[in-house]
Amino acid sequence: MKKKINNRRYRMLIDFTAVHSFLADIYTPTTLNSYLLPQFFEYAHTHPAFNHKITHRFGLWEDGGKLVGIACYEMDIGESFLVTDRDHTYLLPEMLEYAEKELSAVDNGRHALSVWVTDREKDKIELLEQSGYTRVHTEPVRIFPYDRPFIDARLPDGYSIISLEDENDYRKINNCLWKGFNHGDNPDDDIDCRIHMQSGPNFRKDLTTVIKAPDGEYACFAGMWFDEKSKYAYLEPLATVPEHRRKGLATIALNEGMKKTKALGATYCFGGVHDFYTAVGFETICHREMWKKEW
Repeated sequence: MKKKINNRRYRMLIDFTAVHSFLADIYTPTTLNSYLLPQFFEYAHTHPAFNHKITHRFGLWEDGGKLVGIACYEMDIGESFLVTDRDHTYLLPEMLEYAEKELSAVDNGRHALSVWVTDREKDKIELLEQSGYTRVHTEPVRIFPYDRPFIDARLPDGYSIISLEDENDYRKINNCLWKGFNHGDNPDDDIDCRIHMQSGPNFRKDLTTVIKAPDGEYACFAGMWFDEKSKYAYLEPLATVPEHRRKGLATIALNEGMKKTKALGATYCFGGVHDFYTAVGFETICHREMWKKEW
């Protein structure tokens, strides 16, 4: 007897672990799950911009009780990922229809939905083209293979390297990330969000690198995640306070995290889209694409 495919809503407190495991289990270097990596999924859940109030709009598909697909956003409605295992790609049209209903943004009666894919996922791209979507954005996906030597960078005098196991000052983290992501010179006082961002079950204080400035403030912050199953590292976030830039701090912090994950068995690390990453040895392996439709 053929198993029944069941579609239901995501229950964040109940389903998070199962979805995280599913994303880890189906990961392949070929498709990258549309870049919906389990670490990406977890980091979003602890991010202050994440709309946790409507995660019930995420759709899950189960075959005989086994999770085989998910339609979800990263931070909020208006964007989506459509991810299945290899045996259930035939569900993609149904999942896209679901996403258009549940995950699209509505403004003055008009809907808009953006769908993320990688340029290797020809089946999804074909479906999006046939469904009236247009590619509106492309960005590189970059990795650093650990068979390459790390760039040697010298720590400037007066600076020091620590992990969050050594010191974990939420105020200093907030100041560093606020300024490091160019939000201005006057950080807000949302310390709770920094505490919450360390609440993920796979967050590692020992893999998070901080570079302290001579005055004791945090000059650079580099979060690092490790995928035990597929043996890769995932960098998120990386930020340097403007007044401390161009001193090699980001390179040093990044190297520190990559060395730690290499020792754990990782063979490569995912980085970002900024030209900084190619300058320190990251290579582009594919591209992420955003396809958008309005109706």
